[in-house]
Amino acid sequence: MIQSILDKVIKFGNDLYGRYVARFKKPDEPWYKYYSNLKKIDYPELTIYELIEKTATSYQNYNAYEYFGKKCTYKDFLTNIKKTASALIELGVKENDRVTICMPNTPVAITMFYAVNMIGATACMIHPLSSADEINHYLTISDSKYILTIDLVYNKVIEAIKNTKIKKVIVSSVSDGMSSFKHTLYYFITGKKNKIEKNEKAIFYNELLKLAVALDFERPERKTTDEAVILFSGGTTGKPKGIVLSNMNFNALAMQANAAIEEATVGASILAILPIFHGFGLGVSIHTPLYIGMKVILVPDFTPRKFASLLKKYHPTIITGVPTLYEALIKSSLGKNDLTSLKSVISGGDILTPEFKTSIDDYLAAHGSKAKVRCGYGLTECTGACLLNPSELYKDYSIGIPFPDMKFKIMKLDSNEQADFLEDGEICVSGPTVMQGYLNDPKETKEVLIKDEEGNTWLHTGDIGYMDDDGFVFYKQRRKRLIISSGYNIYPTYVESVINSNKYVDTSIVIGIPHPYKKQVVKAYIVLKKDVKLTGAVKKSIKTYIEKHLVRYSWPYEYEYRDELPKTLVGKVAYKQLEEEHMRKYHEKNKSKKEGK
Repeated sequence: MIQSILDKVIKFGNDLYGRYVARFKKPDEPWYKYYSNLKKIDYPELTIYELIEKTATSYQNYNAYEYFGKKCTYKDFLTNIKKTASALIELGVKENDRVTICMPNTPVAITMFYAVNMIGATACMIHPLSSADEINHYLTISDSKYILTIDLVYNKVIEAIKNTKIKKVIVSSVSDGMSSFKHTLYYFITGKKNKIEKNEKAIFYNELLKLAVALDFERPERKTTDEAVILFSGGTTGKPKGIVLSNMNFNALAMQANAAIEEATVGASILAILPIFHGFGLGVSIHTPLYIGMKVILVPDFTPRKFASLLKKYHPTIITGVPTLYEALIKSSLGKNDLTSLKSVISGGDILTPEFKTSIDDYLAAHGSKAKVRCGYGLTECTGACLLNPSELYKDYSIGIPFPDMKFKIMKLDSNEQADFLEDGEICVSGPTVMQGYLNDPKETKEVLIKDEEGNTWLHTGDIGYMDDDGFVFYKQRRKRLIISSGYNIYPTYVESVINSNKYVDTSIVIGIPHPYKKQVVKAYIVLKKDVKLTGAVKKSIKTYIEKHLVRYSWPYEYEYRDELPKTLVGKVAYKQLEEEHMRKYHEKNKSKKEGK
C-alpha cells in the first residue's frame, strides 16, 4: 500500500518535472516529453536508392510490393531497378539529367523512380491527368530530356513535348507488372483501345529493358545534399512551382516517419492509394515503407468507392489518406472482422473535427480494428509530412507534434517576433526535410526560406495556427484564405467546422467575396446530407444555427446550396475554383450595370 502511494508520488513528481523541462528549460521544444526513449536520429550518407538497396539486401525474400495480386520480392525489385537503370544509361540518360515521371502508382513508376536516382539523375513527378499545357510547362521549367508516361495519356504527352528538350518518351501500360493472365485480360478489355501512334521519340518500357547491359555498372558518386526529386505544388503564389528536394530530404522523412509510426515494422503492409506525384504519397506511402522493409500494395486507379473492397482484399496493416477518403470508408459496408489487420490509420490534408474523428474510430472498432485515426500535417516543401499526433494522446483539432529532429515555431503575422503559446501566427518549420528551394525562382525561395541568427533555415509555410504548451500544433487555415472583414480576421476553416456540425449539413466551404465598405464578407457553399430536402424551413434552421454559434462579423452574407463541391485532383475541396467562379459572375454583373442592362 505504502509502496503504491510512493510510486504515485514519484510518478506525479516526474510528470511535473517533465512539464517544467518542456515549458521552461526547452520552451521551443515542449513536445520532447512525448518521444519516450527516442533521441536524435543518425542519418546515413546515402542516396535515396542506396537506402532502399540496403533494406533490399537485408530482406531479400520479403515482399517489396503487391500489384493486382502479383507480389515482388525485394531481391527481384532490386534487380528490376538495376536493369532499368542500365537501360536508361544506354538510352542516353546522364548524371544530373532530369527525367519526368508522369504515372499512376504502378511497379514501373516506382522502379523508374529509384533507377533514375541510382544513375544520379533527378526524378520530376507530375500528375498524368494534367493538361497538355501543364505538362509542357513542367517539362520546360524542369528542362527534362526524358519522360515516362502511361499509355492512357500518350497522345496528350506527344502533344505536350512540342518545343521542349524531350529526347525520348518511354511508354508503359497499367498492365505492366500484372500476372500474365491479368495482363492479357487487361489488354483485351481496355489495352487494345489505347492506340499508340508511331513516333520516332517513343519507346515502350519493355523495349527499353532490352537495352540493359551490365547490372553492376559504375555509379556516380552522389551526396545526400544533391538534388534528387522535383515535385510540383502551388507555392506561396498559387502558381505551379517546382519544389527541389534532396536525397537527405526523402531519407530523413522515411526515418522520421518510421520513428513516429510504431506499427511501421518489417513485413507489415501499407495500402498505397495516395499518388506518387504527391509528396505525402511518394514520401510516406512509398519511400518510407520500402526503407523499413514493408510491403507496398500499389493501387493505380483508386476511387473512394473501391476503398472498402481494397481493405477487405488486401488486409493492410497501415492506411494513409485524406478526410474525404475516410468519409467514404464509414459509408461503406464491411463485415465485423474485415479490419482486424489494420493497426494504424493516418489522416492528412485537412483537420478532423472531433465528431468526424469519433465516427471513424467507432467504425474501425465496429469492424475489428483497434486503431484510432491519427491526424498529421505536412506540405510538399517539407517532403510531405512533418507533424503527427502521438498514438497515446490526441487533442481535438490538433495536427500533432513535430517529427523527430523537426523544429517548429509560430511567428506573429507581419512581425519578426515569435508568438506565445496559444497565440495565432504563421507556422514555421526547420529540419532535414525542408526543401532546397523553388526551381528557378530564387525570389520566392528567399521569401519562404529564412535563416535565423543561429543559422537555422526556417520554412514559412503560409499556414496560420498556434501551439499549446505541450507542443501540439493546431492548424487554422492557409494565410491566403484569411478573410478580413472590416478589420476583423475571419478563419474560413473554423466557420466551416461550425457549419458542418449542423445536423442537416454534409459538408461546406466558405470564401471571401467583395463588399463595398467591409472589403470582404463570407459566402458559404453548403451540401446537405442525402436524406435532407432543401426547404425554406431547413435553410432558416441552418442560418439560425450558424448565427447562434458564430460571432456576428463572421456570419455568411450569402448562402449557396449545391449537390456537390468541386474537388482538386487529390480530393480536396477546390475553393479557388469557387472564388474564380464567384468573381467572374461578380464582374459580369457589374459590367451589365455599367452598360445599363
